[in-house]
Amino acid sequence: MEFLEYQKKDNQDDIRVVIERFAQGQLKDGDAVSIKGTLHRIKEMSGFAFVNVRSFGVVFQCIWDEAASKCNIKDFSVEECVVIGGKIIAEERSSLGFDIKIEEMTRVSGKAAVPPVEISNSRKIDNLNLNTLLDNRVLTLRNPKVRAIMRIADGILHGFHEFLRKEGFTEFVPPKMVHSGAEGGADMFEVDYFGKKAYLNQSPQMYKQIMVGVLTKAYTVGPVFRAEKYSTNRHINEFQGLDLEMGFINSFEDLMELEARMFQYLYKMLNEEYAAELEFFLGKGGNLPELTTFPKIKFMEAKKLFADAHPGTVGQQAMLEPDFAPEEEKWIGEYFNREYQTPVVFVTHYPTVKRPFYTMEDPADPTYSFSFDMFLNGLEVTTGGQRIHDYEMQIAKMKKRGMDIGEFEDYLTMHKYGMPPHGGMGLGLERIVQNILGLDNIKMATAFPRDRDRLNP
Repeated sequence: MEFLEYQKKDNQDDIRVVIERFAQGQLKDGDAVSIKGTLHRIKEMSGFAFVNVRSFGVVFQCIWDEAASKCNIKDFSVEECVVIGGKIIAEERSSLGFDIKIEEMTRVSGKAAVPPVEISNSRKIDNLNLNTLLDNRVLTLRNPKVRAIMRIADGILHGFHEFLRKEGFTEFVPPKMVHSGAEGGADMFEVDYFGKKAYLNQSPQMYKQIMVGVLTKAYTVGPVFRAEKYSTNRHINEFQGLDLEMGFINSFEDLMELEARMFQYLYKMLNEEYAAELEFFLGKGGNLPELTTFPKIKFMEAKKLFADAHPGTVGQQAMLEPDFAPEEEKWIGEYFNREYQTPVVFVTHYPTVKRPFYTMEDPADPTYSFSFDMFLNGLEVTTGGQRIHDYEMQIAKMKKRGMDIGEFEDYLTMHKYGMPPHGGMGLGLERIVQNILGLDNIKMATAFPRDRDRLNP
């Protein structure tokens, strides 16, 4: 019998290890190295070739020489996976400080077909029609700039988990198939559940409220499904929901304060740990702004700001609507960026009629609610608020809305047996990514988007 050697080995054929060892002086000009990677671009010249290789997000340059290299570059194609044996060539013009002279190169993948899109050219990828970009998603994801989007999403997910754990939150996993919706309405995907009707969950709302009674501070990350027939640059039908709920709050302002600290944390972490990815979108040395100012404004006050700046029919019509149109959100974002030098604004006290049945009303004026949205550069990325925790109050509001109390028996049980004052929020990962990077369409902010027409890949 043999035993597995499970201790982590120093991976010398990882380009990141080579870069680190070169920077520390452990590798120098002329030293032999072996590197694994994918052929990113091959530019043949007379008797030699520049070979760009992609590995772990790093694109580095190798030199093939007809006389000195023991392989024929014509035997290789882009996107083939290879192991390269060669020597370090110190090169001041290289961003890494060195190139690699190829002595041997071995293919470890199958022979690659000619890609239908040029993966190595970010400018051409940027100029692709959105459908072409998504139809070829298996390949376009390999482009370094597109890959950077996925890395930023990873950073936000990582930061969300890390921040909330430091704040005393516990993660839980709610079901994705339910017998009825938390939000109500017709925007639910119906599925056959052993001959009974079930639905893909449109929100983990009820479950995270229930878990407040168990964990006090609870959060969950997972897919959310909305059968909305929107076709805009800010809607998809499956997105990653970042949801949290906390008990024993003093007011819904506690939630906004938590989120302000969280976005401070996220922006700082992205600037420090994802600088290379941000540079694709913010330019060389570009950083996300330091968040220090978090204005808040009531819904009707924000409406009046917009209306005063748009006299006439546009402003008058805006004052009559119980929600914001996208152009209003955009204008509000621009206003606070200009006047207060911040991309963030909290809009509070939304009309009760536009908020779900579990949202607490403002006792001073029940037509408005203890709720908020957070706008990031003029795009709503968060919806939150204080929940009704009193059993009789919740029953009364549901009856007022004509809801079937029997459909919510499990949900109401938590109210019946005591719940603390509590509230929470839901964030859309893809909207945050779209906003931070300035992407034209939310579908670019997720690896495999789902919309009304797209189920592949």
